[in-house]
Amino acid sequence: MTVANPQTGTPSLRRQLKLHHLILYGIVIIQPTAPMGIYGVVSNAARGHVVTTILISMVAMLFTAVSYGRMARIYPSAGSAYTYVGKGIHPLAGYLVGWAMLMDYILNPIICVIWCSSAAQNFLPHVPYAAWAISFALVFTALNLRGVQTSGRVNALLAIGMSIVVAIFLAYAVRYIALVARPIGGQWLVPFYDPSTFSAARIFHGTSIAVLTYIGFDGISTMSEEVENPQRNILLATVFTCLVIGLLSAVEVYVAQLAWPYRAPFPGSLVDTAYVQVAMRIGGKWLFNLLNATLLIANLGSGIAAQFGAARLLYGMGSEDALPRRFFGAVSAKSGVPSRNVLLLGAITLLGAFVLTYEKGAELLNFGAFIAFIGVDAAAFFYLRSKQKERMASVASLCGLIACVIIWINLSGAAKLLGCLWLAVGFALYLLRRKRTLSAAT
Repeated sequence: MTVANPQTGTPSLRRQLKLHHLILYGIVIIQPTAPMGIYGVVSNAARGHVVTTILISMVAMLFTAVSYGRMARIYPSAGSAYTYVGKGIHPLAGYLVGWAMLMDYILNPIICVIWCSSAAQNFLPHVPYAAWAISFALVFTALNLRGVQTSGRVNALLAIGMSIVVAIFLAYAVRYIALVARPIGGQWLVPFYDPSTFSAARIFHGTSIAVLTYIGFDGISTMSEEVENPQRNILLATVFTCLVIGLLSAVEVYVAQLAWPYRAPFPGSLVDTAYVQVAMRIGGKWLFNLLNATLLIANLGSGIAAQFGAARLLYGMGSEDALPRRFFGAVSAKSGVPSRNVLLLGAITLLGAFVLTYEKGAELLNFGAFIAFIGVDAAAFFYLRSKQKERMASVASLCGLIACVIIWINLSGAAKLLGCLWLAVGFALYLLRRKRTLSAAT
């Protein structure tokens, strides 16, 4: 909400959001069903240790959440990793972080189309994947060309609906575990540690994918100008959101692993929608359809919103001449939408749905996210240690930095190669823009 600034008379944001508003906002962004979409991929990568990867990811994200909160104290304005790294380290570092985040925005609709297409095949298996992929890519693009966006209230209602479905699933899971699976003794601990399949390398590789569960928590920092006492509440909300999502996600995957213990990797035809296959086992066709439809709606909303954000981000870069203004900075006079950007992203989404798998797309998305996380952890560490002389406070940021680097290293070689190529393209564009600016100045 905006309010007139009493000194200048210009509109400004009103500080009215409290701590519980921020936590709810964070949960809505991440979604209560966050680990379900990647469950099969992580299970295959970590040989069943999904709970362990979720908890390791949570620790890394909690440290990083502290860094985001600290930087929000230092720069209590609407910002992001781009702002924190650009001001805390160097403008070039901030630019590269922003460029990496752009890759996330582009990849999110792709993996959503992939997942939605797999989920839709559960309802109509005779319709080929290609037909579903084309349909969902067209839906994303058509809605964004019309400027159709869900409101914050609709998103909150969707989050409440998803929470109800999660509660129903957990009730069925507990019943199934108690009456059918009936684990005894050490079987209760197998989801955390199974000596027959344990591998540290696979655990960390699975963790590098499981972090997708938490992607979006950093969006809380963008609310800084609308929050009461942002120096305190942004930090607490970011940490609590990660903690709540982490513990809820751990419970969700723990009961799934007890109901369907890991024996072998999920086959390729089931891996993307493995969690709804677990729902079939514990609750039959009714629960399968309910969860499949819920996750399908969640991924539809996420993909549409991500494409919307990517189009606006490209428009912002075009307006600042970081990208060719004539193309990326253009807005349709009729709809008020950067339609060229939307169409370009629609084409990229469609192509990516056929070129990438869900796993590779998720890893590439995490590459960009971790560039941002590493940058914010580094910015918070150096700022707190050198400028504010808070050596103890900088320890959390250093721990987050180390944890994020370790997880980033365990991304697949292909993801790191493609991600580095993306950064190289961004760096080249940065140099071209700087050269053009210097030439114009002289």
